[in-house]
Amino acid sequence: MSKLTINEAASTFTHTYVADWEDLKAIGNAGQVTIATIPAGGFVDLVAVDESVAVAGTTTLVIDVGTTGADPDEFIDALDVDAMTVPVFNTGDLMVKSAATTTFLGGSLPVSPVAADTPILLEVTDANIANITAGKITIGMRIVDLRQFA
Repeated sequence: MSKLTINEAASTFTHTYVADWEDLKAIGNAGQVTIATIPAGGFVDLVAVDESVAVAGTTTLVIDVGTTGADPDEFIDALDVDAMTVPVFNTGDLMVKSAATTTFLGGSLPVSPVAADTPILLEVTDANIANITAGKITIGMRIVDLRQFA
């Protein structure tokens, strides 16, 4: 996890996380890792994933990105990394239109600010993760912290 420099932040994202195939293997099937933290009073309004190096050795790599330990899918939900051909943005439960309403819940609109520092989790699901031999994913996040100006 890294906070971007001023020049890098001009790219729209404030934080990035890069996981190569060895990192993914170490996380393991149904494993999780903290990739960033939303500060108290902050929120996330953009999350993107790019398969920057094609995954090899498995065809069942699925990831979630969010804040709920039991099912971290608020920002990216059940993304089939192997099927990606272009970067994917804001597919999570809090970032898409609700099935019950026509309200757009995310995508450059603030998703509910958090009351306390809150970790953002990456969850890897892949029964064949031990067979992975190549690949890299890059996750970009825009975390807004208005309290930094207080």
